[in-house]
Amino acid sequence: MATYVTQFSEGNKDQKDLLGGKGANLAEMVNMGLPVPPGFTISTEACKAYLRTGEVPPTLRVEVTMALRKTEDTIGRHFGADEEPLLLSVRSGAKFSRPGMMETVLNVGQDERFAWDSYRRLIQMFGKTVLGIEGELFSDAFDEIKREAGAINDTDLTADDHKAVVAAYKQIVRDETGADFPQDPRDQLDLAIEAVFNSWNTERARLYRRRERIADDLGTAVNVMAMVFGNLGEDSGTGVCFTRDPSTGHSGVYGDYLPNAQGEDVVAGVRNTFPLTKLDELDCARPCAVSRPTIAICAISSSRSSAASCGCCRPASESALPQRLSASPHSWWTSG
Repeated sequence: MATYVTQFSEGNKDQKDLLGGKGANLAEMVNMGLPVPPGFTISTEACKAYLRTGEVPPTLRVEVTMALRKTEDTIGRHFGADEEPLLLSVRSGAKFSRPGMMETVLNVGQDERFAWDSYRRLIQMFGKTVLGIEGELFSDAFDEIKREAGAINDTDLTADDHKAVVAAYKQIVRDETGADFPQDPRDQLDLAIEAVFNSWNTERARLYRRRERIADDLGTAVNVMAMVFGNLGEDSGTGVCFTRDPSTGHSGVYGDYLPNAQGEDVVAGVRNTFPLTKLDELDCARPCAVSRPTIAICAISSSRSSAASCGCCRPASESALPQRLSASPHSWWTSG
């Protein structure tokens, strides 16, 4: 019987055909002892089976459940719990990196009982990625509520403002799909995994493979990881580190950082980032926490004897590394 799910701690850097580039790199970072949030990779073989039959392999749901239990035990929180639930990110990860071509869903596994800001992000990403709703419908509704609230930045919105955003987003989902936004956390997870499989054959993904001469039959892995939150306050954030200047190739630690944010805030360009050096000014009281992404990215680069980039997310005074890529001017991150 085929085995489709591998814990990050069980893989290694040489399994890119099976775990995809992202999954293999995450396994490498775990094996190096770096602060990677716990999680697991669904192999490219599962995607290939899905593409052949149009159905998720029958054993995959059970394997995901078993892997999820291990992740819960590691982090000490439970998926779907009423209080302090484990939330998940679901990301694609093919053998060859294809920036912007594949799908990601963050904050999977919550309902209204959790933070309104994270919940509205889930509805927006899930609606666009899984349900196929035009992203502009969500962004237009969000901008309208910002105008009504007199908010200049996203972080100026109050909890009540985010409740209004959630109500507007839910109505968009009803209008566009004829159904309510799914509330069961496991339904959210299963649908998100299937959406990543489907993203392998989107028109933009096919065009990119053709241009880069990447085979159509490789499939994508799916990385399911415990969320770490960069939007907990001004002492949290998200960003990316490079061991080379992406513009000049000069050696050194470079990157960008955005406080009180999740990764898509930078990707969408709705807020201006700070250079990584700004962290020294933002948090000189906790230099150890600031330096952890720098130490980690240097360790990764040394282990490979090559340039590397790494996504970093900082929940309060801690640091976590949700992703590592081979560095190029186009290497970016998807982070909590």
